[in-house]
Amino acid sequence: MSLICPLCHLPLMLVDRSWRCDNHHQFDQAKEGYVNLLPVQHKNSREPGDSAEMMQARREFLQAGHYQPLRDRVVELLAEHLVQKDARLLDIGCGEGYYTAAMAAYFTQGQIYGLDVAKMAIRLAARRYRDILFCVASSQRLPFADASLEGVVRIYAPCNEAELARVIKPGGIVLTVTPGAYHLQQLKALIYREVALHAPEEKVYANFRQIGQHSLRYDMTLTGDEAAKLLQMTPFAWRAREDVWQTLKQSQQFACDADFSLTLWQRD
Repeated sequence: MSLICPLCHLPLMLVDRSWRCDNHHQFDQAKEGYVNLLPVQHKNSREPGDSAEMMQARREFLQAGHYQPLRDRVVELLAEHLVQKDARLLDIGCGEGYYTAAMAAYFTQGQIYGLDVAKMAIRLAARRYRDILFCVASSQRLPFADASLEGVVRIYAPCNEAELARVIKPGGIVLTVTPGAYHLQQLKALIYREVALHAPEEKVYANFRQIGQHSLRYDMTLTGDEAAKLLQMTPFAWRAREDVWQTLKQSQQFACDADFSLTLWQRD
């Protein structure tokens, strides 16, 4: 196993439904199958992560298939650059496991991990996808051994560049997904007087080299209820007035752009 103790960083082993290290730190495996590796002293709030309303909206929207082209493209890029089917992959900020499950369906001989700081999201993911090892943990302190992973997927999630360099094997990859310039511009137009295009993420990963950059843009036609769920998923929800919510919910159709930037990095 690749998991390490979040307190002393020694390897964790699963014994009688508990993850234990040689220093006798113990983390019980929940009945759903996940493990909580987020000690209370590492929390920034009582219940870190997305709210229950945001998670429910995201789950329903994703299950409707509107982001399936993105999910398919993520798996395609991983398959192109990781030829071994037994790869160990981590989905950072995995939420309810929508993308994680697609990774596991392709890398059938590997070990797929899903990590999120939101305990409720991990509980939902573990309950639905039993073959994936999910953990509650911070992306700033990854509970994985040095050079233990072939790849990490980061879809919108925050990360710690030094931690990525530590856990990924030489030659391994990071795949990041960030908003493209025109992502959800019609939704933003309902909230802001002037709609600014998304600026590209200017992030450089030390000890990695960029090996690919891809764009994915397509039109979505949503019902009013689906558009409201999409808004609930985004940071824009905090700025939306009540009349915006009502306009969306009463709409027969809502046309919106999906625009993503996918970037591949390889560990030196």
